[in-house]
Amino acid sequence: MPENEVKLTKLAKCAGCGAKVGAGVLAQLLDGIKVHSDPNLLVGFDKSDDASVYKVSNDLALVQTVDFFPPIADDPYLFGQIAATNALSDVYAMGGEPKLCLNIMAVPADMPKEAVHDLLRGGYDKVYEAGALITGGHSILDEEPKYGLAVTGFVHPDKVLTNSGAKPGDVLLFTKPIGIGVLTTAAKADMASEESMALAHKLMTTLNKSARDAMVKYRVHACTDVTGFGLLGHTLEMAQGSDVEVELDVESIDLIPEALELARMGILPEGMYRNRAFAEESVDEGTVELCKQDLLYDPQTAGGLLMAVDPADAETLFEELKDCVPSAQRVGTVREYRGGKRIFLR
Repeated sequence: MPENEVKLTKLAKCAGCGAKVGAGVLAQLLDGIKVHSDPNLLVGFDKSDDASVYKVSNDLALVQTVDFFPPIADDPYLFGQIAATNALSDVYAMGGEPKLCLNIMAVPADMPKEAVHDLLRGGYDKVYEAGALITGGHSILDEEPKYGLAVTGFVHPDKVLTNSGAKPGDVLLFTKPIGIGVLTTAAKADMASEESMALAHKLMTTLNKSARDAMVKYRVHACTDVTGFGLLGHTLEMAQGSDVEVELDVESIDLIPEALELARMGILPEGMYRNRAFAEESVDEGTVELCKQDLLYDPQTAGGLLMAVDPADAETLFEELKDCVPSAQRVGTVREYRGGKRIFLR
């Protein structure tokens, strides 16, 4: 290894969105904090949404979010791309367009300046691909490297998408395969193939821009991006916020084959256990194999968009998504809440 090359993942205790505080713990930490009202605050943190939205005028609202995490890839440029892709995704999930970004970075004092430069370049390149700008930021010294963005986007106040608007009868569409957390965990022990890691890196650096651009043309009642809380954790937040229940067709969900085999072997990230602890009381697993359940709890980094779509528009949107996002899937339906469990696996 060249003298100035650094294995970023060896410097981190957790990788990517697997480092997130668990949803259940986060809810406890926020409990009791007084929320001040403002008629122009369209979306705050009371419904576990992806970003906040503030109305500026009848035609313009600001979408704001922040996201950063420890390395999920050894290559600094790739890590920068992934972190930026993940941070931008929250704005897309609200139906918005990213416009301005600020870097958030922590680096060890002895990290080679070439590595820091490549990390920042990865973030810049992905932000520019999104059509946004990086206008500054903040950095500190830390033993563990971390990188991400604060992102401001624009959206029309009447076209904001939240995770709490799903309605009975809606069709659930999802845009990326599942299994990133398992693969990146296995990669730390050199147990993941080069082919699967290449797929993981491609997925984590694919912006949700095309999916967002397609969905805003149709009647989408709710949307969230699936990241650190896993598909089941984020689906549960949507079901609770919308006061509905959800049926997921597990056979229709794209589970990365190697990730499934690794899960069957018990190669699982710590975040999966946190997500299961948060959501499992609200999930009826049916007869779904345990390893498939594990992948549904698997924390994703820069994951896909989960959309609750009006049934009259679902097929047309799905066909358009397949043209621009080939991994798009129909994964379930929304039903009226009948009490008890919120998610049913079939």
